[in-house]
Amino acid sequence: MKRAKMESIDMTKENIEKIGALFPNVITEMKGDDGKLKKGINFELLKQELMDDVVDGEECYDFTWVGKKAAIVEGNTPIRKTLRPCIEESKDWETTQNLYIEGDNLDVLKLLQESYLNSVKMIYIDPPYNTGNDFVYRDDFKTDKDDYDEQKGLFDEEENRLFKNTETNGRFHSDWCSMMYPRLKLASNLLRDDGLIFISIDDNEVDNLRKICDEIMGSINFIGMFAWRKKVGAGADSKLFFRQHEYTLLYSKDIYSINYLYQSLTEEQKKEYSNPDNDKRGLWAPTDLSAPAHDNDAKRIYEVVTPSGKVYKKCWAYTQENMKKLLAENLVWFGKNGDSMPKRKRFLSEKLGLTPRSWIDSILTSDGKKDIVNLGLKGIFDYPKPIKLIENFLDIGSQKDSVILDFFSGSATTAHAVMQLNAEDGGNRKFIMVQLPEKCDEKSEAYKAGYKNISEIGKERIRRAGDKINKKINDNNAQLKIGEEAKPKVDIGFRVLKVDSTNMKDVYYAANEYNQQMLAELETNIKEDRTDLDLLYGVLLDWGLPLSLNHRIEKIENTTVHFYDCPVVDAQLSTSNCSLAACFEDKVSESVVREIAKRQPLRVVFRDRSFADSPGKINVEEIFKLLAPNTSVKVI
Repeated sequence: MKRAKMESIDMTKENIEKIGALFPNVITEMKGDDGKLKKGINFELLKQELMDDVVDGEECYDFTWVGKKAAIVEGNTPIRKTLRPCIEESKDWETTQNLYIEGDNLDVLKLLQESYLNSVKMIYIDPPYNTGNDFVYRDDFKTDKDDYDEQKGLFDEEENRLFKNTETNGRFHSDWCSMMYPRLKLASNLLRDDGLIFISIDDNEVDNLRKICDEIMGSINFIGMFAWRKKVGAGADSKLFFRQHEYTLLYSKDIYSINYLYQSLTEEQKKEYSNPDNDKRGLWAPTDLSAPAHDNDAKRIYEVVTPSGKVYKKCWAYTQENMKKLLAENLVWFGKNGDSMPKRKRFLSEKLGLTPRSWIDSILTSDGKKDIVNLGLKGIFDYPKPIKLIENFLDIGSQKDSVILDFFSGSATTAHAVMQLNAEDGGNRKFIMVQLPEKCDEKSEAYKAGYKNISEIGKERIRRAGDKINKKINDNNAQLKIGEEAKPKVDIGFRVLKVDSTNMKDVYYAANEYNQQMLAELETNIKEDRTDLDLLYGVLLDWGLPLSLNHRIEKIENTTVHFYDCPVVDAQLSTSNCSLAACFEDKVSESVVREIAKRQPLRVVFRDRSFADSPGKINVEEIFKLLAPNTSVKVI
């Protein structure tokens, strides 16, 4: 019976396996830090395999900084941490598909590597801009108390790693790059092939961010850069130059997997389609049929005669044969009097949208403040991004059933925007918000209002925004006229998960150091403060299952069994053929094991103490081989 590993994926090991799949001959053995043999790469052999394309020496274009190698290693290093559910801070725990995760986003991204690999359609982040006044993560697990004062770090009792990156720091830009690099690298793994990432930034680091993204995502996957005019008048920070705008970079995971990008028409743009069609094809707008002439355009230069007999000879956008088809299908308009320059009828129903524009000037920073005020949270959060700005990006980068990730969640504008857009277009987008529980300044309005950290602000905003959105839907549905269809309610819930140390005990004693009391304590390898739900979510991460699927608890002969991601049959949740069944009770009876096996889950997990002895464990394996041969069985 296999044992669950209960730690995040080892990215270095994964990369070695990928190289080995391409070039098996370059794989060698080497001794690890623990003295045991492990796989390694013979780089001399790898160079020989790639000899014509190997760049060696200093004469090559490269982007580097002090600490880059350490940042790469940090991103690849596995962690022994887990996500612990917090039902009391969640909303609609059993039915929601949204997640709110508290903790260092580097840890969270590592923990999500298997559960959400190639699953996220869109990422939006608004990271620290490195202005010298905001906080940046210092990714150094070994900072001791002596270093604390020297580095002016802000580490809380849970070792959250934050520091104010002032311009007097000799590694001002390097520390910011080292913070962003591993997070973006891990985040890119989560994107689908047709996925997109939007990153807001300003002048301080836009050039470095572009280089980091070019290296991680590939410069070919750079789509464009939005310029957002965030304010109109000059501010107090304007001295030599008044900066009215900031940027949002847009990259794809794989540019060849994206056929088009469209932005929905605004209500004003829809009004341009005002002409009714006599054959009931809907509203349309006239568009130009002419085209610039070139030397090889002879086939597209010809005469078009209007119904009144007027002749227009030009270079047209269509060949003469295709123009005849348009005329036959009544798709050409000659004006009200029938003698104007011919134009193509473009129907609103066939207009997918507009190609996204790089300039955004109809949304201001002040709109973000209004969004907060409208929820009764005035003064609680500084400079939140406007909902409409994020909705604009969601409109471009997501589909109605997409998973949206924001791992610098802040005040949770992205979650608010996801719910709002779902309400507007009937979508079922799911959000994953990640936020470090960064403490609020005791002098701040947020702290005075009872919010101890930013995570508390984000969760409260989602609650208030969701209630307001669904209330509006209910109010509108109550006023429907006969024949009008009611709008469905939006998923406004979220499951709260918090980063914590592993569920498993760490044991580092030499054999001669054990005593009778220690041996008694080691009868279980699971920490005493961990619940069944903690263990379940640790197993979900270990097995790479999404964390937002349906979950049902059932008593079988007074034994608690968890069934996860079960099919819905006739509108009822079935406990047969579920993705996972989990039982963490002591000394589970054979009859209970048989009942679980009869349900034929794809996976099942027990804990060591679920079996009275080794023969009991072997018996469980035999039961599943007989009753559920396709079920994978693990133990923790």
